[in-house]
Amino acid sequence: MKMPNLSWQNETQLFYPWLVMLLLGWLMVASASTGIAEFYTGNPAHFAIRHAFYLLLGIGVTFSISLIPMARWAKLDAILLVIGFVGLVLVFVPGIGHEVNGSQRWLNLGIIKIQASEIAKLSAVFYISGYLVRRQDEVQSQWSGFIKPLGLLAVMVALLLMEPDFGAVVVLMGAAMVQLFLGGVKAGQFFLLLFATLIVSSFVVTAETYRMERLLAYLDPWAPEHVYGTGYQLTQSLIAFGRGEWFGIGLGESIQKLFYLPEAHTDFVFAIWAEETGLFGGAIALLGLALVIGLIWRVAWAAQKRGQMYSAYIAIGIASLLGLQVVINLGVNTGLLPTKGLTLPFFSYGGSSLMMCCAMIGIVMRIDYESRQNLENSDNSGGDHE
Repeated sequence: MKMPNLSWQNETQLFYPWLVMLLLGWLMVASASTGIAEFYTGNPAHFAIRHAFYLLLGIGVTFSISLIPMARWAKLDAILLVIGFVGLVLVFVPGIGHEVNGSQRWLNLGIIKIQASEIAKLSAVFYISGYLVRRQDEVQSQWSGFIKPLGLLAVMVALLLMEPDFGAVVVLMGAAMVQLFLGGVKAGQFFLLLFATLIVSSFVVTAETYRMERLLAYLDPWAPEHVYGTGYQLTQSLIAFGRGEWFGIGLGESIQKLFYLPEAHTDFVFAIWAEETGLFGGAIALLGLALVIGLIWRVAWAAQKRGQMYSAYIAIGIASLLGLQVVINLGVNTGLLPTKGLTLPFFSYGGSSLMMCCAMIGIVMRIDYESRQNLENSDNSGGDHE
């Protein structure tokens, strides 16, 4: 019997695209952060060095996570959900929770600060996946099977809104809805959930003054009352895109990163990349992200065909989380969506975001490995039978 090859490069097509995205993200951060790094630390490479450390740590996380069998994850989804809830509660505990720009979203662990919503989103994916497998008949035939998981998610959403982190709510609920829809929820139930989500979202947006100001600024960022206020980030981002034109003004030559565009190395790193490399460089980055997400969907489809439904639902959830975050971040950068504080997966500076993205890739690599191993064992069994 032929032994399965444990080499990442041979076992999964995700390896090289993922690695290229990490290196491209480091290049983006290294270029976009020079101005702010020199101003605050005196070292233009400060954030580039820190991001390189996070990158290496992320690679280690990916390798480690990829060694954990999916059968073990299946036994831990309830525990992971509890961890997600605990993290969302701890952000409000003095000394543990850390406030950034008026939002109480971070857990201060000393050497690193972790955004609690990153853990919560992945824990919700695991919980929904396990629930769909355990209660498949109930989910597909009864209202109770559809409503039960939504009750737990509603509590998680309430905690996220208290931080506040509306962007994480959109990503979490979007991924959960995709999982439920592909898990066999009736179309009527799904569209009712979609309608209810839109109604609740509208209420949430209009309930807070700052969210309404962001919405109005999004509709007309160049208006005199917005251009130096809530619309400032968007206008400066659009200027960056306009300066980039077809091929950019040159790597490292951005003007917008010199304190014109806030959060240039985090939420708006893509705008700086587009300024320096133009439409051509931006398209390459987008194609890379699309390839990674497309390959994750391919892994999910392969697992589903081979009857590994738990793994398939998890891969679907991860693809949805990453895809929605990419769409929202790019929509904010280009003015297609109101401003939200969401990083661009693999590209934006930030330790917790990069760690969780790498952990997700490690999980998908494990799913891909087990799926291929399952197919190989089936082929060998067929050959032995013959």
